[in-house]
Amino acid sequence: MKTILSILVAATWALPGGAAIDPAQLAAARTLFDTHGKSHEAQEAFEQIAATDPACAEAQNYLAQLALRRDNADQAVACAEKAAALAPDNADIQDTLGDAYGRSAQKAGLFSQLGLAKKSLAAYQRAVALAPTNVDFHQSLFEYYRQAPGIAGGGADLALAEATAIKKLDPARGHLAFATLYIADKKYDLALAEFDEVLKTAPDDYNALYQVGKLAAVSGQFLDRGLVALHRYLTLAPPVAPDTPPPAAAQWRLGLILEKKNDLAGARAAYEAALALDPKFTQATAALKKLP
Repeated sequence: MKTILSILVAATWALPGGAAIDPAQLAAARTLFDTHGKSHEAQEAFEQIAATDPACAEAQNYLAQLALRRDNADQAVACAEKAAALAPDNADIQDTLGDAYGRSAQKAGLFSQLGLAKKSLAAYQRAVALAPTNVDFHQSLFEYYRQAPGIAGGGADLALAEATAIKKLDPARGHLAFATLYIADKKYDLALAEFDEVLKTAPDDYNALYQVGKLAAVSGQFLDRGLVALHRYLTLAPPVAPDTPPPAAAQWRLGLILEKKNDLAGARAAYEAALALDPKFTQATAALKKLP
């Protein structure tokens, strides 16, 4: 799910004949969407735009993304399909459609899952075909290929090819993609080397720092490196970007590492810090309950 466009290209989202939408109204709605804790206000803003101009594909696309934030797969599919019907050649909408079908597949019964998964794949592939230099769309396809079973079109070779494409377009994100594949194969040294390649040129890369901490928490290796990375991560301002791990997640990972180092008091403090940041962070709640 990605943030989209500027005011200058807003007109490309609507079909001719719809009521004119003030570009400032669209810009204000996008700002609400990108502001932490303003999803409800963004929902109202885009609903108003959609009511004024039912042919505004951008509004439907954002409404689909907001539905995904609420984990409402049915609403996400309905809005994304409407957006795609209004603007069939818009790559960003295809990417959102892939997300919506994918979330729906996760919630569907056994007999519906495969069909929805294949629809998700087709949407991601179309997004890449429409915008072959967009790294976000290649990332969506990479995640699908590495997670989906072969019967649904997934596969390690396909994921590797997408990781290679990502690396050509954005070396830093390519390193992260390759690290993901290495972690899946439990090749933790190779994964850490990929993260280090990112940190050589960008020592405060937000995602790389978090991933080093996550790697330590998951593997039980590089524990001190993981602590240093997460502590640094927590000093940085979170970027406005989709799927960025929140500070609460970093505190939870810190707790997991400290448990592995037998620092139970430190782990407890980290889990409590995670819950102070986000009282609904269930992983921290569960970890806290397990502590002796």
